Amino acid sequence: MSDEIKDLKKKLLSSRKNGYDRLSQEQLEAMETYCASYKTFLDASKTERLCAAETVRLAEAAGYRPYVRGEQLKSGDKVYVCNRGKAVMLAHIGRESLEHGAQITAAHIDAPRLDLKPNPLYEDSELALLKTHYYGGIRKYHWVTIPLELRGVVALKSGEQVAVNLGADPGDPLLVITDLLPHLGMEQSKKPLGEAVPGETLNLLIGSRPIGDEEDSGRVKLAVMQLLHDKYGITEDDFTSAELEAVPAVKSCDIGLDRSMIGAYGHDDRVCAYAALKALLDLTETPAKTAVCVLADKEEIGSDGVTGMQSAAFDTFMEDLCESQGVAVRVCFANSFCLSADVTAAYDPDYPEVYEKRNAAYLNYGVGLCKYTGARGKSGASDADAETVAYVRRIFDEAGVVWQIAELGRVDAGGGGTVAAYMANRNITTLDAGVPVLSMHAPFETVAKLDCYETYRGMKAVYQAE
Repeated sequence: MSDEIKDLKKKLLSSRKNGYDRLSQEQLEAMETYCASYKTFLDASKTERLCAAETVRLAEAAGYRPYVRGEQLKSGDKVYVCNRGKAVMLAHIGRESLEHGAQITAAHIDAPRLDLKPNPLYEDSELALLKTHYYGGIRKYHWVTIPLELRGVVALKSGEQVAVNLGADPGDPLLVITDLLPHLGMEQSKKPLGEAVPGETLNLLIGSRPIGDEEDSGRVKLAVMQLLHDKYGITEDDFTSAELEAVPAVKSCDIGLDRSMIGAYGHDDRVCAYAALKALLDLTETPAKTAVCVLADKEEIGSDGVTGMQSAAFDTFMEDLCESQGVAVRVCFANSFCLSADVTAAYDPDYPEVYEKRNAAYLNYGVGLCKYTGARGKSGASDADAETVAYVRRIFDEAGVVWQIAELGRVDAGGGGTVAAYMANRNITTLDAGVPVLSMHAPFETVAKLDCYETYRGMKAVYQAE
């Protein structure tokens, strides 16, 4: 091949490289440090409430303070609002007026799980069980025969809130959902994968030891209720006003002999949430434009509800910030940019039929930019315009961020959504970007450390853009 052709190819053709061929040794060491802190964050954030609490703890340690409505804000101020203990919005007030817009990242901190029903506890065949209702898009067969924790809160009529933690501490008992043995599972095995484990069979086994005399009824259920009352002071009626979530009883860990990946529950979307948060907290200088980080709830079920991205909570937060500077929020939104920080599907060579290789995201190729998500004909998507994609390309390239462009699988193979559409509906220029994930929505997901770190660097570059 002639030098002329080589030069022409280099000039005209795309040549995406594996991130390990681009990062320096110093950057790789920084990557390991970042990922260690991410794993600590993840283990402390098994539910959206725990994630919000950990976010507030880290923010206050970094100098952020609760925003007080009506206070005057100046350049350099760092404030946050925690929305009902389940979502957090933070802002580092920039040097420029909010009239010129804000640089926003928006991620979600809820994850697929099993919620207890309002009347969950029952006894059958002298076994005590808890009824659940799955939350978000799960593959139900993933959740049987794995160890589970029960986390959340019980709100008493008195107004007191009781935190529940069954399974997270060393030595704690764990819960499980049983499944058929293969010897008796012949008919079950004939069913389609999505029907083999009905949702109403996702019941947590919580006890088998009875109390009282043998002629008494409901002895195992009563024994379990007594243990819960002794530990938490609750009665069966208190389940009615509880938010209790069954989540995998696993800690984050390195994956692979080379330790290049992280396995954990909840990468979707806490891997992007942490990148957005950490990038904001690590800003050493006041940015030109106000930097805003939104960590929302309820994305996995459509972003509805008072803590979701479709609520007025974000609008109220931004309007309060704008009013402190005498700026109309509509003007701020029109001049703002949002990076909708949500994960994308990583190419899995075991299932090539659902991916389009030329437009798939790959592990170790950096943060994945998604011009659109949605399903079928981009239904439900926020389809970013060409100028927006070019803007982010420029920011990332100038900062040396490793990135790739990606779609969520083959056309008509399925689809998905993010909070991008709800930000765009506010007249905020928006683009999706996030970490590629293997086994997305499973109880144990896998990501590449390099992609985690590059997503953090990308978020930081967005905040610092002028």
